[in-house]
This record gives sequence, structure tokens and C-alpha cells, in this order.
Amino acid sequence: MKNPRINRWILLFVVFGGFLIFGLSENIKGPALPSMQAEFSLNESQLGVLLALNSLGYLLACSFTSVLADKIGIRFTGILAFVSMTLAGVFMYLSKGYPSLTASYFLLYVGNGILEIGLGIMAARIFTKNTGTMMNLAHFFYGLSSIGAPIIGASMMGWDLAGGELGWRGMYLILLSLSVLPIIPSLIGRFPGEHQSDGEAASFRGLLRDPIAWLIVAVLSFGVISELAVGSWLVYYLEHAYDWPLTRASGMLSLFFLFFTLSRLFAGPMTDKIGYSLSITLFSAFSGLCSLAAIFIGEIGAILFAIAGIGIAPIYPTVMALLAKRHAKGVGTAITFTVTLMGIASVIGNLLIGFIIDCVNEFFGKSFGNELIGLQAGYGFIAAMALLCSFCSIFLYRMLRAQRETVY
Repeated sequence: MKNPRINRWILLFVVFGGFLIFGLSENIKGPALPSMQAEFSLNESQLGVLLALNSLGYLLACSFTSVLADKIGIRFTGILAFVSMTLAGVFMYLSKGYPSLTASYFLLYVGNGILEIGLGIMAARIFTKNTGTMMNLAHFFYGLSSIGAPIIGASMMGWDLAGGELGWRGMYLILLSLSVLPIIPSLIGRFPGEHQSDGEAASFRGLLRDPIAWLIVAVLSFGVISELAVGSWLVYYLEHAYDWPLTRASGMLSLFFLFFTLSRLFAGPMTDKIGYSLSITLFSAFSGLCSLAAIFIGEIGAILFAIAGIGIAPIYPTVMALLAKRHAKGVGTAITFTVTLMGIASVIGNLLIGFIIDCVNEFFGKSFGNELIGLQAGYGFIAAMALLCSFCSIFLYRMLRAQRETVY
């Protein structure tokens, strides 16, 4: 593509379209999980293992995507991700039990991991100005599809097809098939190479020795655990804690993503203006406090679960903006290092939530005759992750300022 303006629009279509597909694939699981649990007779710990293995697939993809992009190019890396996600939908439709379902989800998250790292590298190379604003705008499209994903998924599961319901299998098959759409512009566009700048390129050895790099990992990990856990557990919480019907609970999750999406649309300029780490401190604290308040107030305060999306939304794209600015050379290495370690934390986080619910119910719920306490403990862990994100970002701000790095 010789025309730079047209080529930029094509690349923006791939980036924004990729995040649309990513948000859809990530967040249709909320309404699908109860149906899967009923069909395969799964307990909460098995659900936690399922989600943790998904995170493991994501982690595996994160560990090799940067190298893969260097070997085959960022174009074909993205195409591989889209193909993997489409095949995952087919295998999910054909799954006959818990092992095959888990394997299908694993493949889906491998594709998601490749896609997210690939899009992150691409966005870092394209958005060299107003990076915080543009990163948040790119991730706005993730939130945009996430708004409708729970309602669309729940609605499609009830569609009549050939004398029966479409169900979660058909829903996944249809929606994941949309992953083939960004492949055509990916074949047409001309993708940017590594951005050149002064200074040393990021290396894994250097990052391992850099305390700021580890602090960034902690900030991102705690924030993302909290963010992703809402998509996995909010519908479940509302159904079991307050006996809400699936459609109402899915509606609250969609409302969460509405606030989430609008926050990414409008918060970007603020991150560029007041600084990345300070923005993360304020937003993540707001999210954690909203979630805690919702738990303690009870059903009447359930709207606060959705409002928490305002605070958690800017965390990931703002960290990506910080990495893009701090590591203008070797940004793929920096993103891979950070997101891979974040993936390890996500595996642990998903495991802990399911086991916290089971263990608290076992030791305390039966004694008090109230199983709501286990759900409250599990969701309280989600809120605590957001507050830990805020706490760590305070130290990140101080360290960056002490070293006089302008990216704080």
C-alpha cells in the first residue's frame, strides 16, 4: 500500500477490528459459563481450573509471540491469531466433555494471547504521539464489543434453530467465526517496522535486573486480574447471591462494560496530561473501593459493580503506553516480558477465586448457614486486586520520578 494515509486507515482497521473481536471472544463466556456448568456438572473449583488453563494458554502465547513476530512478521502473526480463534469456535461446538471443552478454550486463549501481543506491538509502533490517548482509544474498541457481548451471547443461546436452541456451542461457533474478517486488511496493509530511537534496546536480561520493570509487572498483574475476573464472575455472583435471572445479570455485566468503554474513550487524554502512573493510582483505587462498597451494601448497591468499570478500564492501555514510551526500541520485548509475567499472575488469580469461594463456604458458610459469604470473599479478592494495583503504582510513580524518567 503506497498511499500512507490509506495504509494508516487499513492498519487502524486491523488494530481496532482486532480489539473488537478480542473483546467479543473474551466476554461471551459470562452468560455461557452457567450453561456449561449445568451440562457438564462442574463445581466452582473446576470452573476456576478451566479459567486458569485458559490463562495458561494465553501465557504460552505471550511467551513466544514477540519472537514469532520477529520471525514471520507482525502481519502473519495477527493472521495466525485470527485463524486460531476461528478453529477454537469449531472445536468448542464439537466438544463432548470437560476435557475437550478445556482444550478448545485453551486454543482460544492461545489465539487471544498472540493477538493481544501482536496488536500491542503494532499499536506501539503506530502511536508515537499522544500515546496514552491512542492506546486507550484502541482498547476502547475492546470495551465497545464487550458491552454487547454478554447480552448478545445470552440472546443467541436462546435462538431457535432446527427445532432446538442454538445454545452456548452454536453461539461460540458463530461469534468466533467473525475472527476471519480482519484477515483481508491484514493481507493488504503495509505494517511498520521497529521504531528507531536513541538509547539501548530492551532486552530480557536488562528487564530482569530492572526493579521498575518488575513494579510495572505488579501494577499490570493486579489490575488485569481484577478486570478479567469481573467478566468471568460477575454474572455468576449476581445469579447465586441475589437469585437474579441470567438476562438481568448479563445486563449488569454489559453495564459494567458500558462504563468501562466510556472510560477508555474519555480517560486517555487525562493519562497523557497528569502522567501514566498517577492515573493508574487514582483509577484503580476508585475501582477497588466501588467493588468493596457493592459487596457490603448488598443487592441495592449492585450498580457499583458496574461503576467500578470506570476505574479498572484505563489500567491496561495506560501501562502499554508507558512501555511504548519507556522502551521505544525493543517494545515487543518489553511487552512480552510484562504481559507474560502478568499471565502467570492471571493463572494464579483465576485459581484462587474459585478455591476461595469453595473454601470459605466449606469452613464458614455451613457454620453460619449462609453460602453468600463465600461469594463475597471471592469477589472481595477481586476488589483487593484493584487496590493492590493502586498501592504498587504509588511506588512506581516515586521510582520513576526519582530517576527523572519523563514517562511517569
